[in-house]
Amino acid sequence: MSQQTQQLGELSFENTEIAFRGKSNGDLNKAYWLFKILSSNFLTRVGRPITDFAFNVGLPIKGLIRATIFNHFCGGETIKGCFPAIERLADQRVGTILDYSVEGEDTEEAFDGTCNEILRTVAYAKTNPNISFSVFKPTGLGRFDLFEKINANVPLSTNEKLEYGRVRQRFERICQACHDSGVKVLIDAEHSWIQDVIDDLTREMMQQFNREAPIVYNTYQLYRHDKLASLKADFYLAETDGFFLGAKLVRGAYMELERERAQEKGYPSPIQPNKEATDRDYDLAIRFCLDHIDRIGLMAGTHNEANSKMLADEMNDRQLPHDHPHIHFAQLLGMSDNLSFNLAAAGYQVAKYMPYGPVKAVMPYLFRRAQENTSVAGQTGRELSLIAKEKKRRKTTR
Repeated sequence: MSQQTQQLGELSFENTEIAFRGKSNGDLNKAYWLFKILSSNFLTRVGRPITDFAFNVGLPIKGLIRATIFNHFCGGETIKGCFPAIERLADQRVGTILDYSVEGEDTEEAFDGTCNEILRTVAYAKTNPNISFSVFKPTGLGRFDLFEKINANVPLSTNEKLEYGRVRQRFERICQACHDSGVKVLIDAEHSWIQDVIDDLTREMMQQFNREAPIVYNTYQLYRHDKLASLKADFYLAETDGFFLGAKLVRGAYMELERERAQEKGYPSPIQPNKEATDRDYDLAIRFCLDHIDRIGLMAGTHNEANSKMLADEMNDRQLPHDHPHIHFAQLLGMSDNLSFNLAAAGYQVAKYMPYGPVKAVMPYLFRRAQENTSVAGQTGRELSLIAKEKKRRKTTR
């Protein structure tokens, strides 16, 4: 039987024909050399200052960036510019999470602009069934330093109280629009020293908007040793108070920074002691959500093959339908296509995070993702090996 005609329900993350059938030979070659470049820690460390310098002095590098790293990891510069990429994913039964990925802005005008752009993604998602979720990063709606001050229980000035009120209004506007449109929204996690205030805000939004269904999803970073307990505590509150819990489970994105800051400030690191502990808590969190899946919306945001296979197997063992409305898998655009497209081919609900925004404005996001990618042991090598395997398969089947 051809790999491409595998039966619905079968699942193999080694099936490169399905993983890359949306890519031409030229696309594969570009992806191979891009991941080769990303495998260099030196380039991911110095790439941002070099690129910033080139933009600042007016060097014509925008076209080169758009044709390489931007085209691979981003959908476009605008929502409309993402349309072709959204359709390509939909052709393989994969949904889209439109992710406005402009970072580093810290003015009230910029925060309002980001809020309005996210509301535009919600409005578009209402009209397009291929958009699975909306998403936002809390520091896109308010100052990092303000979150940090509240998190540390430092008294706010009158102006800061008003400022935080505007942050809360932005959260509420987005969550209200999602509730009214029937569009689910993911609220991204941030650094541990601002996460408590974000958790509190997100919990408020869930209490308000998750009464009939899981609409608002908080993000639990399981590389933190306290987040399995947080997940359980939030569920028991939801159960007691009568709302649905929305839970996006991830490993985490700030490990090196978290450890460095803990050491510098002299407090215990919030990060798990080792990878095995993270793996254990991630699996326990998955099983906990499945145990209560009638009251929890679960998003497994992971590039880990073992976790993805475990969730798929657990669903089968529990006789849960592959398209259960409360269970989704998600990966980043341009990464782990062997997971996304093989899961979708087997009937599971899958979505890709699709970053978008002006090329120059999304560069901080792209470099942050590149650094995270190189910090995950074996991730880039795995991408390269799968691309090489598919290139070889295509040569032998000509």
